[in-house]
Amino acid sequence: MIELKDICKAFILRGVVLDGLSLTAPEGSSVAITGPSGSGKTTLLNIIGLLEKPDSGSLHFNGNEITALTGDDAAAFRHRHVGFIFQEHLLLPHLTIRENIWLPFLAGGNKHSVSAETEAHITAMAERTGITGILDKYPFTVSGGEAQRAAFVRALANKPALLLADEPTGSLDRKNSQLLGELLAELNRESGSTLIVVTHSERLAAAMETQYELTDGKLIPVQR
Repeated sequence: MIELKDICKAFILRGVVLDGLSLTAPEGSSVAITGPSGSGKTTLLNIIGLLEKPDSGSLHFNGNEITALTGDDAAAFRHRHVGFIFQEHLLLPHLTIRENIWLPFLAGGNKHSVSAETEAHITAMAERTGITGILDKYPFTVSGGEAQRAAFVRALANKPALLLADEPTGSLDRKNSQLLGELLAELNRESGSTLIVVTHSERLAAAMETQYELTDGKLIPVQR
Protein backbone atom coordinates (compact mmCIF):
# COMPACT_ATOMS: atom_id res chain seq x y z
CA MET A 1 0.00 0.00 0.00
CA ILE A 2 1.14 3.54 -0.77
CA GLU A 3 -0.13 6.42 1.34
CA LEU A 4 0.48 10.15 0.92
CA LYS A 5 -0.37 12.58 3.70
CA ASP A 6 -0.64 16.36 3.32
CA ILE A 7 1.81 16.59 0.42
CA CYS A 8 2.77 20.14 -0.56
CA LYS A 9 4.96 21.22 -3.47
CA ALA A 10 5.58 24.65 -4.96
CA PHE A 11 7.84 26.05 -7.68
CA ILE A 12 9.13 29.59 -8.05
CA LEU A 13 7.58 30.18 -11.48
CA ARG A 14 4.49 27.96 -11.15
CA GLY A 15 3.56 28.66 -7.57
CA VAL A 16 1.77 26.05 -5.46
CA VAL A 17 1.21 22.83 -7.41
CA LEU A 18 0.27 20.37 -4.66
CA ASP A 19 -1.54 21.79 -1.66
CA GLY A 20 -2.00 19.42 1.27
CA LEU A 21 -2.74 16.48 -1.02
CA SER A 22 -3.51 13.06 0.44
CA LEU A 23 -4.00 9.70 -1.27
CA THR A 24 -4.26 6.07 -0.23
CA ALA A 25 -3.84 3.30 -2.82
CA PRO A 26 -4.35 -0.20 -1.37
CA GLU A 27 -2.29 -3.17 -2.51
CA GLY A 28 -3.38 -4.40 -5.94
CA SER A 29 -5.61 -1.39 -6.63
CA SER A 30 -5.62 0.74 -9.77
CA VAL A 31 -5.92 4.51 -9.62
CA ALA A 32 -6.30 7.05 -12.43
CA ILE A 33 -5.32 10.68 -11.96
CA THR A 34 -6.64 13.14 -14.52
CA GLY A 35 -6.54 16.92 -14.79
CA PRO A 36 -5.42 19.71 -17.11
CA SER A 37 -1.85 20.12 -18.31
CA GLY A 38 0.25 21.88 -15.71
CA SER A 39 -1.93 20.81 -12.79
CA GLY A 40 0.91 18.83 -11.20
CA LYS A 41 0.09 15.26 -12.22
CA THR A 42 3.64 14.35 -13.28
CA THR A 43 5.07 16.11 -10.23
CA LEU A 44 2.82 13.98 -8.02
CA LEU A 45 3.92 10.79 -9.77
CA ASN A 46 7.57 11.78 -9.42
CA ILE A 47 7.10 12.35 -5.69
CA ILE A 48 5.46 8.93 -5.28
CA GLY A 49 8.39 7.37 -7.15
CA LEU A 50 10.95 9.29 -5.06
CA LEU A 51 12.22 11.19 -8.10
CA GLU A 52 11.26 14.50 -6.48
CA LYS A 53 10.93 15.59 -2.86
CA PRO A 54 7.80 17.23 -1.46
CA ASP A 55 8.21 20.51 0.40
CA SER A 56 6.22 19.00 3.26
CA GLY A 57 4.02 16.02 4.03
CA SER A 58 4.88 12.32 4.19
CA LEU A 59 4.87 9.14 2.09
CA HIS A 60 4.36 5.67 3.51
CA PHE A 61 4.89 2.34 1.76
CA ASN A 62 3.44 -0.73 3.47
CA GLY A 63 3.37 1.20 6.74
CA ASN A 64 6.97 2.42 6.54
CA GLU A 65 7.74 6.10 6.01
CA ILE A 66 9.90 6.62 2.93
CA THR A 67 9.76 10.42 2.64
CA ALA A 68 13.36 10.96 3.70
CA LEU A 69 14.93 8.42 1.33
CA THR A 70 17.46 10.06 -1.02
CA GLY A 71 20.34 9.12 -3.28
CA ASP A 72 21.32 5.46 -3.23
CA ASP A 73 18.61 4.57 -0.72
CA ALA A 74 15.89 6.03 -2.96
CA ALA A 75 17.39 4.30 -6.00
CA ALA A 76 17.45 0.97 -4.17
CA PHE A 77 13.81 1.42 -3.14
CA ARG A 78 12.81 2.12 -6.74
CA HIS A 79 14.74 -0.89 -8.02
CA ARG A 80 13.11 -3.24 -5.51
CA HIS A 81 9.56 -1.93 -5.48
CA VAL A 82 8.71 0.45 -8.35
CA GLY A 83 8.13 0.08 -12.08
CA PHE A 84 7.84 3.11 -14.36
CA ILE A 85 6.06 3.49 -17.70
CA PHE A 86 6.30 6.82 -19.51
CA GLN A 87 4.58 8.43 -22.50
CA GLU A 88 7.64 7.70 -24.64
CA HIS A 89 8.95 4.14 -24.37
CA LEU A 90 12.52 5.34 -23.55
CA LEU A 91 14.08 2.18 -24.95
CA LEU A 92 17.79 2.53 -25.70
CA PRO A 93 18.23 2.46 -29.51
CA HIS A 94 21.57 0.60 -29.47
CA LEU A 95 20.12 -2.32 -27.48
CA THR A 96 17.73 -4.97 -28.73
CA ILE A 97 14.24 -5.23 -27.28
CA ARG A 98 15.42 -8.23 -25.24
CA GLU A 99 18.41 -6.30 -23.88
CA ASN A 100 16.22 -3.32 -23.04
CA ILE A 101 13.88 -5.53 -21.02
CA TRP A 102 16.83 -7.02 -19.13
CA LEU A 103 18.49 -3.64 -18.61
CA PRO A 104 17.35 -3.15 -14.97
CA PHE A 105 19.04 -6.43 -14.05
CA LEU A 106 22.15 -5.70 -16.13
CA ALA A 107 22.48 -2.26 -14.53
CA GLY A 108 22.34 -3.88 -11.12
CA GLY A 109 25.06 -6.32 -12.10
CA ASN A 110 22.93 -9.31 -11.13
CA LYS A 111 21.89 -10.81 -14.48
CA HIS A 112 23.44 -14.16 -13.61
CA SER A 113 21.74 -14.30 -10.20
CA VAL A 114 18.24 -13.82 -11.60
CA SER A 115 16.05 -16.72 -10.59
CA ALA A 116 14.51 -19.16 -13.03
CA GLU A 117 11.14 -17.94 -11.78
CA THR A 118 11.96 -14.37 -12.84
CA GLU A 119 13.17 -15.53 -16.25
CA ALA A 120 9.93 -17.49 -16.69
CA HIS A 121 7.95 -14.42 -15.62
CA ILE A 122 9.65 -12.22 -18.22
CA THR A 123 9.12 -14.85 -20.91
CA ALA A 124 5.44 -15.10 -19.97
CA MET A 125 5.05 -11.30 -20.06
CA ALA A 126 6.66 -11.16 -23.51
CA GLU A 127 4.26 -13.82 -24.74
CA ARG A 128 1.31 -12.11 -23.04
CA THR A 129 2.09 -8.80 -24.74
CA GLY A 130 2.81 -10.37 -28.13
CA ILE A 131 6.44 -9.24 -28.49
CA THR A 132 8.27 -12.58 -28.61
CA GLY A 133 8.80 -12.16 -32.35
CA ILE A 134 10.62 -8.83 -31.98
CA LEU A 135 12.89 -9.53 -29.02
CA ASP A 136 16.04 -9.52 -31.16
CA LYS A 137 15.08 -6.40 -33.11
CA TYR A 138 16.09 -2.84 -32.28
CA PRO A 139 13.58 -0.24 -31.06
CA PHE A 140 13.83 1.88 -34.23
CA THR A 141 12.80 -1.11 -36.36
CA VAL A 142 9.49 -1.82 -34.57
CA SER A 143 6.22 0.09 -34.32
CA GLY A 144 5.39 2.53 -31.53
CA GLY A 145 2.83 0.13 -30.10
CA GLU A 146 5.34 -2.73 -30.06
CA ALA A 147 7.97 -0.56 -28.39
CA GLN A 148 5.49 0.51 -25.71
CA ARG A 149 4.56 -3.13 -25.08
CA ALA A 150 8.26 -3.80 -24.52
CA ALA A 151 8.33 -0.89 -22.06
CA PHE A 152 5.41 -2.50 -20.21
CA VAL A 153 7.35 -5.78 -19.92
CA ARG A 154 10.47 -3.97 -18.74
CA ALA A 155 8.47 -2.16 -16.05
CA LEU A 156 6.94 -5.44 -14.84
CA ALA A 157 10.08 -7.56 -15.15
CA ASN A 158 11.04 -7.22 -11.49
CA LYS A 159 7.46 -7.80 -10.28
CA PRO A 160 7.18 -4.33 -8.73
CA ALA A 161 4.73 -3.78 -5.90
CA LEU A 162 4.05 -0.29 -7.27
CA LEU A 163 3.60 0.52 -10.96
CA LEU A 164 3.61 4.21 -11.98
CA ALA A 165 2.46 5.15 -15.49
CA ASP A 166 2.72 8.69 -16.86
CA GLU A 167 0.54 9.09 -19.99
CA PRO A 168 1.46 5.52 -21.06
CA THR A 169 -0.72 5.66 -24.19
CA GLY A 170 -0.34 9.37 -24.94
CA SER A 171 1.99 8.96 -27.94
CA LEU A 172 -0.05 6.23 -29.65
CA ASP A 173 -2.86 6.32 -32.19
CA ARG A 174 -6.43 5.69 -31.04
CA LYS A 175 -6.42 1.95 -31.83
CA ASN A 176 -3.10 1.20 -30.12
CA SER A 177 -4.03 3.49 -27.24
CA GLN A 178 -7.17 1.51 -26.56
CA LEU A 179 -5.45 -1.87 -26.92
CA LEU A 180 -2.53 -0.99 -24.67
CA GLY A 181 -4.80 0.70 -22.13
CA GLU A 182 -6.80 -2.51 -21.80
CA LEU A 183 -3.57 -4.52 -21.66
CA LEU A 184 -2.19 -2.33 -18.86
CA ALA A 185 -5.34 -2.85 -16.79
CA GLU A 186 -5.19 -6.62 -17.38
CA LEU A 187 -1.50 -6.84 -16.47
CA ASN A 188 -2.20 -4.90 -13.27
CA ARG A 189 -4.90 -7.37 -12.26
CA GLU A 190 -2.70 -10.35 -13.11
CA SER A 191 0.44 -9.06 -11.40
CA GLY A 192 -1.22 -7.73 -8.23
CA SER A 193 0.83 -4.53 -8.40
CA THR A 194 -0.65 -1.27 -7.18
CA LEU A 195 -1.10 0.84 -10.32
CA ILE A 196 -1.23 4.63 -10.39
CA VAL A 197 -1.68 6.08 -13.86
CA VAL A 198 -1.65 9.73 -14.93
CA THR A 199 -3.62 10.25 -18.12
CA HIS A 200 -5.67 12.61 -20.28
CA SER A 201 -7.50 9.61 -21.73
CA GLU A 202 -10.97 9.19 -20.27
CA ARG A 203 -11.09 5.68 -21.74
CA LEU A 204 -7.93 4.66 -19.89
CA ALA A 205 -9.08 6.39 -16.70
CA ALA A 206 -12.39 4.49 -16.86
CA ALA A 207 -10.48 1.19 -16.95
CA MET A 208 -9.04 1.92 -13.48
CA GLU A 209 -10.90 1.03 -10.28
CA THR A 210 -10.89 4.60 -8.95
CA GLN A 211 -10.36 7.99 -10.53
CA TYR A 212 -9.33 11.37 -9.16
CA GLU A 213 -9.02 14.77 -10.76
CA LEU A 214 -6.11 16.92 -9.65
CA THR A 215 -7.58 20.37 -9.14
CA ASP A 216 -6.12 23.33 -7.22
CA GLY A 217 -3.46 21.09 -5.73
CA LYS A 218 -5.84 18.48 -4.35
CA LEU A 219 -7.30 15.18 -5.54
CA ILE A 220 -11.07 15.22 -6.07
CA PRO A 221 -12.80 11.81 -6.43
CA VAL A 222 -14.55 11.39 -9.76
CA GLN A 223 -18.04 9.92 -9.44
CA ARG A 224 -18.95 7.39 -12.11
